Amino acid sequence: MQVHVADHPLIDHKLTVLRDERTDSPTFRRLTEELVTLLAYEATRDVRVEPVDITTPVTTTTGVRLSTPRPLVVPILRAGLGMLEGMQRLLPTAEVGFLGMIRDESTLEASTYAERLPEDLAGRQCYVLDPMLATGGTLAAAIEFLVRRGADHITAVTLLAAPEGIERLEAELAAVDVPVLLVTAALDERLNDLGYIVPGLGDAGDRLYGVAH
Repeated sequence: MQVHVADHPLIDHKLTVLRDERTDSPTFRRLTEELVTLLAYEATRDVRVEPVDITTPVTTTTGVRLSTPRPLVVPILRAGLGMLEGMQRLLPTAEVGFLGMIRDESTLEASTYAERLPEDLAGRQCYVLDPMLATGGTLAAAIEFLVRRGADHITAVTLLAAPEGIERLEAELAAVDVPVLLVTAALDERLNDLGYIVPGLGDAGDRLYGVAH
């Protein structure tokens, strides 16, 4: 597994505002979309393309277009939905699938409760969206799910990552024989006793959508 921590002043600026507890949900959503678009630029460096002949107003030339089958963007519900629009700004023709993953707060283990994905992902590049790589269980389970469906190249995009999450991801995916890339805006210090990233930004889902009572 490769890890790429994006290094750009605009990424740092937007992430700083996201971390601030005073940032309200509408602003948090907007900045998340903007930040993900910047991360998507880094995440799609290896997106597959194929040559195509075109005619410009001056002459004919050869360019490139996205290869078929199209990339598949997979937000992990619910917080990953807040990253989808930012990714689609850069990949508007990509297809979108969904994975519902839930973490048991006592065991910190993840399980799948819903999915809307093709049964056969052979030959597909998949981009998994999940704001926080904390314990690593949810993202590892999602990637293993996609590999079992046949995906042959997976890029995970996160806002933040903890060292413990990366370590677990590397351990659990050691036997996976497809390329896996993690692109994140920042590598934070650690996890606390509750499994939250420190300094982090709190619960991304709650900050995106509020807490339903």
